[in-house]
Amino acid sequence: MNKSMNVAIVAPSAYAQDTVALTRGIALLEQQGCRIHHYHDPASKYQRFAADDRTRISQFMAAVRDPDVEVILALRGGYGASRILPALDWKAIAESGKLLIGHSDFTAIQMGLLAQTGAMSFAGPMVCDDFTREDVSDFTIQNMWNCLTHSQHVIVVEQEKQEGNSVFQTSGQLWGGNLTMLVHMLGTPYFPQIDGGILFVEDVNEHPYRVERMLLQLLHAGVLDRQKVLLLGDFSRYRLSDYDNGYDFDAMLAYLRAHLSLPILTGLPFGHTRDKVTLAIGCQAEIIAQKDSFQLSMTGYPNL
Repeated sequence: MNKSMNVAIVAPSAYAQDTVALTRGIALLEQQGCRIHHYHDPASKYQRFAADDRTRISQFMAAVRDPDVEVILALRGGYGASRILPALDWKAIAESGKLLIGHSDFTAIQMGLLAQTGAMSFAGPMVCDDFTREDVSDFTIQNMWNCLTHSQHVIVVEQEKQEGNSVFQTSGQLWGGNLTMLVHMLGTPYFPQIDGGILFVEDVNEHPYRVERMLLQLLHAGVLDRQKVLLLGDFSRYRLSDYDNGYDFDAMLAYLRAHLSLPILTGLPFGHTRDKVTLAIGCQAEIIAQKDSFQLSMTGYPNL
């Protein structure tokens, strides 16, 4: 990154468990030229949250209203963002021009913003664990800055050659995030109504049958039939057992491809994984898919 950046750290969900690692992560951001604005208290804990609901709402909106802040970066995920959705000033968030970035539980705020105002945000790294880990991914950080500081962002993804991979080209509005949170938003005022979109999903600690169940819920609710492409990000840290009797992620994927009308692309490097790309939620995107790879091009999103 070539210029200094005013970055607000907000904690609408859980608190940072490791304060030493948090200090290390903030130092890394500062080394990259970021001027950090703290809109959370690292020492604060309320149950499993970074603060009580009223405080988290106040801190988040204070970051939105700070005229010096350019980027609002989520501290971490966990749970708690959906508790504060009704109290957020969506118009103020959209009109602030701030670039919101995060993933996991932060998906609730990103989907609410898109549904309520049409404003874009960024699915990407958070302070914990992307900046606090000892083996920080240069790829993750560089991809984030490349996205935030340019008007176009292109990702090329290699995917395993599998039966069901198809060759095609299409375009649409890019949206999505954590699968659990998307299903959690379904049927609420915070779920975007997107037609002809490119939907990306990821999750962690979810057995393949749970992933299938959530995707089927989106299917039965009429969401998936209105999309052009489904992009699968990282789905990891689940455990199979003898009871599964051969049912694994590949079996689940084969079932989905047999029952969904839209193409499914795999291997998107996004989610609860060390190396992740940054995606502009709500932007116009184009997919060019081959049997063993695909290119995702994003344009028309706000940038620094």
